[in-house]
Amino acid sequence: MHNYFWKKTSFVAGFALISLLFLSFLAQAAEKKDQEDKSSLRIGVISFQALIPDEGLGDTVICPLCTTGYTTGRILRGSEKIVENIFLDKLREFKEAQIIPQERVQSVYRRISSESLKKPLLDVLKKVGHDLGADILALGYIYRYTERVGYDYSTEHPASVAFEIYMINPVDRSIIWRGVFDKTQKSLMEDVFQISSFFRGSGKWLTADQLSKQGMDEIFKTFPGFVR
Repeated sequence: MHNYFWKKTSFVAGFALISLLFLSFLAQAAEKKDQEDKSSLRIGVISFQALIPDEGLGDTVICPLCTTGYTTGRILRGSEKIVENIFLDKLREFKEAQIIPQERVQSVYRRISSESLKKPLLDVLKKVGHDLGADILALGYIYRYTERVGYDYSTEHPASVAFEIYMINPVDRSIIWRGVFDKTQKSLMEDVFQISSFFRGSGKWLTADQLSKQGMDEIFKTFPGFVR
């Protein structure tokens, strides 16, 4: 009887100890996740947009955010998604960046945009940021995206890319960062000052995709990071 009581007591004590250890593990995991959530920034990336001139404006487009006029050019179909994905890959290099799923961002943005047709874009972004719980919203515009005609070491027409990216604080509607890239690749005989850029591309004529990646690296040199 004594032996049975001892075994039962030991079993209960052991079960209690395991339960305490398990609860402690859950508490530590929850605390760690809470710390990670506090140290991360929720970023919503609104689908990049290819800007096509309105009829009567020639080759000029108006930036929807800053209302500045830009000279545009031919934009290949789907190029806005290419540049957006390059941007997202760059954004993922920052450990503190917690990227909100694209489907949710677009769903909220479409809904609020349709409800706020006459409101300024920054007002729309403020509402979008609030509904997403986003600390930062990013959006970009493509002004030109033409592919090279030719090969790595011989080309008839070089690639030409122009885009602009904004990061916005939706709470106060301030612009945190703006990056602009506008480039048509030239040979060294045309422009000797492009020597560093030319050899970063291994001395080849770049595709529009390669030129966009090079451009993204360049504009992010001006990015100060996520200053708190």
